[in-house]
Amino acid sequence: MINKWTLALAAAGVVSLPSLRAEEQHQVLTALSQTTLSGYVDTSANIYAGRTGALPGRTFDGADKQDGFNLNRVQLTLEKPLDEGQWSAGYRTDLVFGPDANYYGTVLNGGGAAPVDDFNIKQAYVALRAPVGNGLDVKLGVFDTLVGYEVFETGNNPNYSRSYGYALEPTHHTGVLFSYHVADWLSVSAGVANGWTGPINDKIQSAGGPRDWADRKAFLGSVTITLPEGTGPVAGSAIYAGIVHGENTATGPLGTGSVPSVARPFTPGGGDNPETTSYYAGATLNTGLQGLSVGAAFDYRRNGVTADPALLVQTLDAKAWSIAGYASYQATEKLKLNARYDYLHANDHTFFSSTSATHARNELGALTFTADYSLWANVITRGEVRWDHAFNGDSPFGSNKTTGIADDKNAVTVAANLIYKF
Repeated sequence: MINKWTLALAAAGVVSLPSLRAEEQHQVLTALSQTTLSGYVDTSANIYAGRTGALPGRTFDGADKQDGFNLNRVQLTLEKPLDEGQWSAGYRTDLVFGPDANYYGTVLNGGGAAPVDDFNIKQAYVALRAPVGNGLDVKLGVFDTLVGYEVFETGNNPNYSRSYGYALEPTHHTGVLFSYHVADWLSVSAGVANGWTGPINDKIQSAGGPRDWADRKAFLGSVTITLPEGTGPVAGSAIYAGIVHGENTATGPLGTGSVPSVARPFTPGGGDNPETTSYYAGATLNTGLQGLSVGAAFDYRRNGVTADPALLVQTLDAKAWSIAGYASYQATEKLKLNARYDYLHANDHTFFSSTSATHARNELGALTFTADYSLWANVITRGEVRWDHAFNGDSPFGSNKTTGIADDKNAVTVAANLIYKF
């Protein structure tokens, strides 16, 4: 048995591994060799062309990120992945530091309030594989949501900025997830979680009532289809569908944070914790043309009616949907060009308060162009131009110099994004 105090000193650098007994050293090195450390540092420089103020519908690049230089986040990942054995075990822990960490709101403060400090646990779960059929994979703990085309890790997305659909989706779940590889072309997942989203270990309870946790769980599932070789030029393309249904612990309109750049859209919560359902369907398709791929995503979110009087006009059966189209072209070995158009149609107060007297709703569109040019090893170097437009006669962007009220139908932003991955 290895002396825990000695191991702690070794980890702190007080003693060296060679000073341990040979058998202890062997066990320590074996354990460490199975764990990988990776991560990235994400930075940006942002310009809100000619304006300042509100940018509704934006995630991670809101008003407070504009007209300056930013450290977005630092992420560290410790992981021991599953191996090919029938009985395999591992784990993963994602730690996020910096302003964007507030988006997750995973760490419970005293009293259950969402945190405002710059640290969060993005994922932390134990992974298991059981010899059931082709192998049943299990995650228990906190893990990423099943739905969505884009992800939290900026460098894994085609664009620097996020679509409107990303902001409609849950972020993570505390629960259990089962995944099964049915065939080469079909994979399925299903799970149960504490809620639609919310802080780690947060349980749902009725307003002023007992914690009826068993009746207030969230259910999630997904299906992934990979087109086989016989499908011609689209072979290898992926089609994905997912659903998350459960009660919601996040409270709106900003949800799990009050920082403008990481503001969540309106997700009614509070007193009666209304049921929230997210539907997602997406695809990434090979075109048969060298270097060119296209994608599409559809998000629909419905929030149940809440009777919480504190929400006033926001006590409604809120609905929101968005569509997005993607195109990616590898122009040269180092240059990649990405484009996205997305459109949002949602109830009023989803991202802003409509000024329309007859058709009060949120209706936004955005066109984004991103150029990714590899200059340094391990560094993602990108430039991006994005144009947002409000339909329905609203002017939710910018800020009037005199009144401070948003007064523009359009917003144009320019960004440079540098990410070092290790």
